[in-house]
Amino acid sequence: MTDRKQLEAVGTRRGFLRTSAAIAGLAAPALFSQKLLAGPGPAITNPRATDGDNLHEPQWDEKLTLTVGTKQGDLQGNSDRPIQAAIDYVNRLGGGTIKILPGTYTFRNSVFLPSGVRLLGGGPETILTKIASETINLADDSDWYDQEIRLEKSAGFRVGDGVVLKTKNPHNGNIDVIKRTLVARSGNRFKLNDGIRKNLWISGSPTCSSLFPLLTSERTEDVVIENLTLDGNRKNNTNLNGNHGGAIFLQDCNRFTFKKVEARHYNGDGFSFQICHDVIVEDCYSHDNADLGVHPGSGSQRPILRDNRIENNGIGIFWCWGVKFGLAEGNTIRGNRNYGISIGHNDTDNIMRDNHISDSGKVGILFRNDARGNNFWANRNLIENNVIQNSGGKDGIAIDLQGKTTDVQILNNKIQETRASEKRIGIRIAAEAGEIKLAKNKLTGFAQSISDLRTS
Repeated sequence: MTDRKQLEAVGTRRGFLRTSAAIAGLAAPALFSQKLLAGPGPAITNPRATDGDNLHEPQWDEKLTLTVGTKQGDLQGNSDRPIQAAIDYVNRLGGGTIKILPGTYTFRNSVFLPSGVRLLGGGPETILTKIASETINLADDSDWYDQEIRLEKSAGFRVGDGVVLKTKNPHNGNIDVIKRTLVARSGNRFKLNDGIRKNLWISGSPTCSSLFPLLTSERTEDVVIENLTLDGNRKNNTNLNGNHGGAIFLQDCNRFTFKKVEARHYNGDGFSFQICHDVIVEDCYSHDNADLGVHPGSGSQRPILRDNRIENNGIGIFWCWGVKFGLAEGNTIRGNRNYGISIGHNDTDNIMRDNHISDSGKVGILFRNDARGNNFWANRNLIENNVIQNSGGKDGIAIDLQGKTTDVQILNNKIQETRASEKRIGIRIAAEAGEIKLAKNKLTGFAQSISDLRTS
């Protein structure tokens, strides 16, 4: 049965099926492929390369390829620099492929990805990692219009390093986070690649840390990353929040595809992408990261998370705020310390199906009570054909629907507890929840299979 027919057989509200079926049929975008828009004009066939037209391109058989290796290749070295140099060279010629040969490459800064490139590793033995982090206090005030800082001591910082500047905002008490690169120095005085745009005053206890994502991009599109390992050197690095970093961190990007990428041991998130659309994470392995395994960030539309292993993170999959029309399918989500999947603030019209979620520290699937507005709950989502096993401690819950969550369908799932039943619950529905459809689920081993607080 096709995805569309399967979903139509489920039956739901408000056009969810029509959108969901479209999601389920999405395939990974081919790099450098012709981008077609539906419109009232004639169909576009056999396009030519036309100056200024970056929407309709021929599908070229070949673009530039450069190789990077520790001891061989077009560019050689064991740091971020030869990889960035190869990327910049290929980008100057309109895009292409950078092949990173097996070896260990230790970064002092992020590798920044432009549009239209493919980053191809040589398998798990292509390892991108980072130096141990160091944190130094600032020795002098820098104003929001400045482009320099002075540290108490230069320590191990070098020109070219990626850094994170943190300070307490003097006006509201929040912590400001600024990501920059050191581009010049005189002793302990460093120039930054861009203005600060925040006040780094000594009264706010500002610091400079050698923290950065391994791979990052902002306001770019059509990038493919395949067949490599990202190791965050977690035991030697302080934490970087997933809204600012991760082994992979994207901001305001479109059409990124990750295949056979391992993201491990980052003191933060494995994969984090914020306000990014049509991101595909497929056949990847995100594990042993301090925070989130895969983090479809605020406002991200149509993420596809398929056939991944997501293990031993703080949370497996974290649907952030306003993530819509996404698909999490066929993933193995095991041993995450808090939740296997967490979904909440206005995360609507998503499908989670055919996943195996086991040994979650607290809850298998959590529908958060994100009561920040009139209707910010994770409504109109489908949970189908999953196996959810051994969730939480003695009072653990396999699926917990909190707050005013409504229009959720939980269908054909195997929800199991193979340990002693204790106080464990299969499905808990909050007293304020709306319509929740439960059908053909098989629950075994719980002290209470379903706790529906709406009727108690």
